[in-house]
Amino acid sequence: MDKLDSQLLALLRRDGRASISTLAAQLAVTRATVRARMDRLQEDGEIAGYTVLTRTDVMSHPVRGLMMLEIAGRGTEKITKVLRMMPAIQAVHSTNGKWDLIAEIGVQTLDEFDQALTRIRQHDGITRSETSLLLATRR
Repeated sequence: MDKLDSQLLALLRRDGRASISTLAAQLAVTRATVRARMDRLQEDGEIAGYTVLTRTDVMSHPVRGLMMLEIAGRGTEKITKVLRMMPAIQAVHSTNGKWDLIAEIGVQTLDEFDQALTRIRQHDGITRSETSLLLATRR
């Protein structure tokens, strides 16, 4: 992958439905170049598919945040199972570094968000947490 491929992928991440002509104009290359690059990126597996984000994908949980969690000892698997059962938790990610898990939270109101944080913090094995509210998403 070179710089042009990276730029093409960035444009497609922003708008996967952009026309070849629009992409070519934004990249200052020919349509044939864009088509060839896209074909090669698909064949190489760099582009695995195209998707559509609907309003409900973005707005179904107007209050969203990330909660980083430190887990005592070997309790990560147990805590992951508990978190995955909570309706407010959209995903649980294992990670490296200071935090053991990152929980994606999505709810309707700030009060529900606060309640979810409280419930999570009450579980034995969670020794520390830090939470960030997601304010805006730019693609």
